Amino acid sequence: MKQKPKFIHNLCINIAVIDIVSGSVQFILHLMRRFIHLYLVSLIVLLGSCRSFKNVTAKDVSGSEQSKKKNNSNDVTFLDNVSITPGSKQIISAEVSSTKKTYALSSNSSNKNGDIENASKVQLKYAVMLDVPVEELTNTLLLDAIDHWWGTKYCLGGSTENCTDCSAFTQNLMRDVYATGIPRTAQEQYNNSTHIKTKELQQGDLVFFQNSKHNISHVGLYIANNKFVHASVSNGVTISDLNENYWKERYKGAGTMFK
Repeated sequence: MKQKPKFIHNLCINIAVIDIVSGSVQFILHLMRRFIHLYLVSLIVLLGSCRSFKNVTAKDVSGSEQSKKKNNSNDVTFLDNVSITPGSKQIISAEVSSTKKTYALSSNSSNKNGDIENASKVQLKYAVMLDVPVEELTNTLLLDAIDHWWGTKYCLGGSTENCTDCSAFTQNLMRDVYATGIPRTAQEQYNNSTHIKTKELQQGDLVFFQNSKHNISHVGLYIANNKFVHASVSNGVTISDLNENYWKERYKGAGTMFK
């Protein structure tokens, strides 16, 4: 009689323990379900963020590549290994239009005082190329003209933007930039200029070269810091230095059309 109540008591305790364990398991399973939902939501958000970041990065990279391509289009390009082939077709006309050409002006081309804070892109570009302070490059019309003609190929007798020879190029610059008419050939330009010393060279003066002892064979327009712009047989319209051995050996002298 005394053992039965004790058995029943133990059975009740076991049932209570089972209920507690079952309740705990259900509670744990409930928490796991909630955490799984949060985990899945977090995982979806993370994957979405990664995809968005990847797209943004791809856009940034493509944008950078396009920007580089655009910038590279403004970079200075030198044409190497270009030569005149004997027997090739050449323009022999020596006529040059007397119509003054108007060049597209760069931004801030009105910066005549050489204020570096207001310097245009073309001023900054040629300040680097000429290795001079941007404040010295106040003639933006000349810089725009050089930029317009840059890379134009050389051809004997040519006088247009398709191809030009050296004397036609200087004639065009003198007409368009300085409103000054000069003869057509390099020899005539030399003969009609006022000869000056090299140390007296100013922007807009002419520099002359010769391949023989008597005849002038090449001419360029002086810019600054011993640099001159000219139509080169090998590189087309470009900038060279008077101190380069090739030009130093052939240098005849300087002349100005402003006296």
